[in-house]
Amino acid sequence: MDAFYASVEIRDNPSLRGKPVIVGGMPNTRGVVCTCSYEARKFGVRSAMPAARAHQLCPRGIFLHPRFDVYSEVSRRIRRIFFDYTDLVEPLSLDEAYLDVTDNKRGIPYATRIAREIKERIFRETGGLTASAGVSFNKFFAKVASDMHKPDGLTVIPPAAADEFLETLPIGKFYGVGKVTEKHFLKMGIKNGGDLKKRSRLELMKAFGKTGGFYYDIARGIDTRMVEPNRERKSLGTEVTFQSDISDLTEMIPVLQRQSQEVSDELRRKGLAGRTVTLKVKFFNFKSITRSRTLDACTDNADIIASVARELLLATEAGTVAVRLLGVTVSNFPEEEKIETPTGVWLQPEFDFGEEL
Repeated sequence: MDAFYASVEIRDNPSLRGKPVIVGGMPNTRGVVCTCSYEARKFGVRSAMPAARAHQLCPRGIFLHPRFDVYSEVSRRIRRIFFDYTDLVEPLSLDEAYLDVTDNKRGIPYATRIAREIKERIFRETGGLTASAGVSFNKFFAKVASDMHKPDGLTVIPPAAADEFLETLPIGKFYGVGKVTEKHFLKMGIKNGGDLKKRSRLELMKAFGKTGGFYYDIARGIDTRMVEPNRERKSLGTEVTFQSDISDLTEMIPVLQRQSQEVSDELRRKGLAGRTVTLKVKFFNFKSITRSRTLDACTDNADIIASVARELLLATEAGTVAVRLLGVTVSNFPEEEKIETPTGVWLQPEFDFGEEL
């Protein structure tokens, strides 16, 4: 979806159309931007930016508190449209999902036609909200394509065009490459897909660990990830941003205890237990660190989670450096026995992308 939260607000209040709408925290709070309209983005406002900074960049921005109940209902309506075409829907968030339409319910032979139909139905059935679609033969290319011509875009990358497309794709546009990783790539002289393809698997794995192997494959257009309708939860956690920075450990430890209890309660509701406890600390200067410990056995016990989180906190600079945010997460859930196909190989079926590319 295009600027989803902001677009819903504009739909519900047409007087906001054409104005810099910013959804998230208020400028005088420690909140952050959830999303913003394209008019606000022209001023440099971006998601996850502190609201105070967004106000500096865009003083005339219209700041709105998010209405997650409304966004969730719109998201459910959109997903019902998806399920009219395929049951293979993997949501990434309220406003984004992968769809495998190879064997679709409508028997439509062209993937591009399906994407166009879905976009038109979203616009019609949500009161004018627009979506951008990417159509391709694997997740990586579909994701990149969906971001190329926003808003209201439809971009197709067929197999024959993949190599040429990758050659000039900026490294920052590659899936999984954030700002920090992009800087690392640029220091290595890797500016685009062509540069990346020249590096060996070993070289990339030395620089980026296991992820280096993923980058090696992606540079060659290889992405074997399936669309997973019931993708398993990898972690469960909570965070809190303080209204003002705190430096006193006696204030932080009760917060960790409450967070650990929240995580424990949620784990038990979902029937989960994990072996790894992770602490996240964001300091007053926005520097973030994470510290983890893996236990001998899985746990959903609040006291154990809190005890580990407290020990991890005491091993950081918290107490001498002011803290802005604390988070506690439990992960490393036991994997259920997986069933493999007799051959262990999944073959990509042939599929037409569309009459018009």
